Amino acid sequence: MARRKSKGIWRLLRAIGIALGIVVAIPLVLTPVYLFVDPVSVPMLERYLTGRPVDRQWREINSISDRLKAGVILSEDGQFCRHWGVDVSALRDEVERYLAGEDARGASTITMQVARNLFLWNGQSVVRKALEVPLAVYIDLVLPKRRIMEIYLNIAEWGPEGQFGVAAGAERAFGITPDRLSWRQASLLVTALPNPLLRQPGRPSAGMERIAGIIVQRVGEYGERAACVGSGGRLAL
Repeated sequence: MARRKSKGIWRLLRAIGIALGIVVAIPLVLTPVYLFVDPVSVPMLERYLTGRPVDRQWREINSISDRLKAGVILSEDGQFCRHWGVDVSALRDEVERYLAGEDARGASTITMQVARNLFLWNGQSVVRKALEVPLAVYIDLVLPKRRIMEIYLNIAEWGPEGQFGVAAGAERAFGITPDRLSWRQASLLVTALPNPLLRQPGRPSAGMERIAGIIVQRVGEYGERAACVGSGGRLAL
């Protein structure tokens, strides 16, 4: 009886080990593939599987406004061109706040957001955040900054009806392609990223207009921090 029980436990542990191995192997294998293949995000897959619409037309990074790229970096992750996928200083502060029982401010870099959208799940979770960190470091090691940004801009959710990627977001909000964005349009699209289900850049609130103005000002002052995603290391602002 004891031997049978021991075999049962061993089989369970073996099954768990295999499952964990598969989970780990998926990003290890797919990340290098994404150097050449345009990925689909987990939220997009969820919508496909539940029969909900998905609107996404992939755009190469050179076909996206430099104003938008710089605005995203200066708003979402000012150290994007400098860190290795994780902003260690911001993450350390976040851990200290968590241990002190304070509300989280969020320390997700753009690369961590890419890791979450490609391989993990949404929702606040310490486990998910812990998984994001090594995944982001691995993604940054394998993919160049311009490819990471290209993937981010093409998988980010940009509207309440299944609009994914900046092409769908720009079309829904302004009826234009993402290479023709004005300063105002680009910055308003950036303001929608924290909550694209509620924030409508085509019909911005006064608060969105105010934040958009701040983003334009930041890009004017610190735009060189986003140079790594420009063609030849330069942005045409």
